[in-house]
Amino acid sequence: MKPKPTHPAKPASYALQVERKLAAYGFPVGDVDGDITKRARQALCAWRETNGLPVSRGKLTAADIKSVLSATRRPVPTKPTGIYVNKTCQVLYQVVNNTYRRIVWVSTGGPGYDTPNRTGKVWRKIAGAHESSLYEDAFMYDSIYFLKDRPGIALHGSRVNSLIKTYPASHRCVRVMRPQIHEIFDETPIGTTVSVYGEY
Repeated sequence: MKPKPTHPAKPASYALQVERKLAAYGFPVGDVDGDITKRARQALCAWRETNGLPVSRGKLTAADIKSVLSATRRPVPTKPTGIYVNKTCQVLYQVVNNTYRRIVWVSTGGPGYDTPNRTGKVWRKIAGAHESSLYEDAFMYDSIYFLKDRPGIALHGSRVNSLIKTYPASHRCVRVMRPQIHEIFDETPIGTTVSVYGEY
């Protein structure tokens, strides 16, 4: 009697293991429950980028499972100390001394308000809360300005984290989760490189 053919397990059956491993390595997945939500896909997108896989916000694949579950350490950055915003994944990497200090969710500029793909250096910081000079009753927290010729664009926290969507939704700034923006603010000196790249 011939043995029954074996079939590889579906990606969904590995989802919880993948989420646990991603979270352990500092990739924010949201609830670790085996449900690959849009938030978890942001983490997967970041994992793909930092591990040399095709970058996308797509569903969990066999290649992702193999890459994540076979990993024995966190990825090592190939970029120097600085802040890197990937618009495809809608994530921010804080790189310090050849280590990913933080990987956090962001929301870049929405339709008609695109955050420009540029590299600049931090030239101004405003601690705590202040009202936007462009939009009434729009409060920014721990703002980090990095383009002198576009002085209204900053990395900043928002009044509530629900404003940091899984998609581009800001008015050109880069909205960052709190309290992570406060920690990034404290650890980012004037002159730090900030780079924005990718397409949503």
